[in-house]
Amino acid sequence: MIYSKHIFIAFLIIFSSAASGQEQEVESRMEKVISNWHDAAAKADFETYSSLMTDDAIFIGTDPTEYWKGKEFRDFAKPYFDRGKAWTFYTIKRNIFVDNNYKFAWFDELLETQMGLCRGSGVLVKTENQWKINHYVLSITIPNENVDEVKGLKAAFETKFIQSLKN
Repeated sequence: MIYSKHIFIAFLIIFSSAASGQEQEVESRMEKVISNWHDAAAKADFETYSSLMTDDAIFIGTDPTEYWKGKEFRDFAKPYFDRGKAWTFYTIKRNIFVDNNYKFAWFDELLETQMGLCRGSGVLVKTENQWKINHYVLSITIPNENVDEVKGLKAAFETKFIQSLKN
């Protein structure tokens, strides 16, 4: 009986080490996908940038009107890349989380950008042994003590925008 317990404990240790190693390998792959995606934008490499996203990927920008699906986003982004300068996001901190079946993952990141400090979050999916970005949200960060000031700056726009959505 004691011998069986030792075998069982050894099995659990080996299994959890293997699972932990697999998760680290998957996270490392996703880290590369996200970093390569940002790097492709900085280099205005549209083909690489686009190839790291699923065909139906959603991109939500900082402006409330910026919600694009698949080809819509590529059509929006392409002229920036064609000019030789898209956007440059430097990752300050990134967290990656993986589902138990290693089929999808989600992440959040703090970014240094031309707009100042931003936050990005997204979803990656595994497609034929390759991880791709399926959903990305970019937000401008606002310190809590500046929220009222920012609300004042955007009030007129938001009033019109909300009304247009309700109509």
